[in-house]
Amino acid sequence: MNKKKVAFYTLGCKLNFSETSTIARSFTDEGFDRVDFSENADIYVINTCSVTENADKRFKSIVKQAQKVNPNAFVAAVGCYAQLKPQELADVDGVDLVLGATEKFKITDYLNDLTKNDFGEVHSCEIEEADFYVGSYSIGDRTRAFLKVQDGCDYKCTYCTIPLARGISRSDTVENVLQNAREISAQNIKEIVLTGVNIGDYGKGEFGNKKHEHTFLDLVTELDKVEGIERLRISSIEPNLLKNETIDLVSKSRAFVPHFHIPLQSGSNEVLKNMKRRYMRELYVDRVSKIKEVMPHACIGVDVIVGFPGETDEHFLETYNFLNELDISYLHVFTYSERDNTEAANMDGVVAMNVRNKRSKMLRGLSVKKRRAFYESQLGTHRKVLFESENKEGYINGFTENYVKVKAPWNPELVNTLHDVTLTKIDEDGLVRFDFSAVISN
Repeated sequence: MNKKKVAFYTLGCKLNFSETSTIARSFTDEGFDRVDFSENADIYVINTCSVTENADKRFKSIVKQAQKVNPNAFVAAVGCYAQLKPQELADVDGVDLVLGATEKFKITDYLNDLTKNDFGEVHSCEIEEADFYVGSYSIGDRTRAFLKVQDGCDYKCTYCTIPLARGISRSDTVENVLQNAREISAQNIKEIVLTGVNIGDYGKGEFGNKKHEHTFLDLVTELDKVEGIERLRISSIEPNLLKNETIDLVSKSRAFVPHFHIPLQSGSNEVLKNMKRRYMRELYVDRVSKIKEVMPHACIGVDVIVGFPGETDEHFLETYNFLNELDISYLHVFTYSERDNTEAANMDGVVAMNVRNKRSKMLRGLSVKKRRAFYESQLGTHRKVLFESENKEGYINGFTENYVKVKAPWNPELVNTLHDVTLTKIDEDGLVRFDFSAVISN
């Protein structure tokens, strides 16, 4: 008997990738063969994102892509957009099944009959029902895995739909996270990236309620002791939840790397208040200073939103100058887009789209400058590189512990290995060249 084939497409964040992997494993357990999304499959599962308008638009083209390969395939949509606008997805031509926040992990229960539906069938809960935790991790990439430790968010930022799409803040137990970390490390994966919606809030909902036995600091302390994991990386953590104790732990850690990604969103206190962020810019300066004090070589990435309602030219320049003077390494720039059912969507002072785009371009230019300056500051230093698995036009890439991207002529023997190197120069494409110092481990 021929095995049924399933293919997956993930939009959005690292958290989505970890959840797609877990959903994929449930299909494998049910006897399905996993194939690439470009191949002929019986079922195509699309894990959606709702953070930006673009992700919404891309969904339709991905459905078309699947239908082109197999017009009779069963198409299912899961994830954040599926929770927020299930009917909208169900109405897309070719979509057979839409599952919301609590249903996505039980997708195989909904697949008794793979015949195409005339209409997309919707199973989505009220988001208040998304109050239980499902652990997940991704192991598609040989060199690193995304390990989910937390889900949902209790913050009420005025531009964000994530609490509506993922529900309240809740966490995995420390035991479960450690067990998942051991499973990952047993598969010869060298780096684990901790992920969640608001991971600094870790500990909430560990027992299905707000009882808090463990904190994020407890979690990272325990993870640092797990043998076999070469590298641990914290993905993104709110500045108000990044405590001095955590920074100190990373600075002395065996496995945690000196790389932080800290959302700022705006360098103007007035805009931060309108966004209902839980800090002012002064706290952000304090966090960056503390990191650089104990880890001068640390890499610091920043999320920033441009074009938020009411952001004047003065506010934007305040943000630009603030970031320009701050000792950070790169920016992730988001152009504000209106989301239904958020406070910001009804705010006055809408910024024209051409102005939003211009500001975005300016900050992306600043990011290039910042990354270049950071890379230059690392030349001549000794670092440890973990090499990736892809042959990129005859070159292999890798990352140092502090997130400097390096390149060397392709050599398959380097894949998924760690090496001591000395960073020597920046290539024309902005990546860093190096000399090998000594082989550390395979």
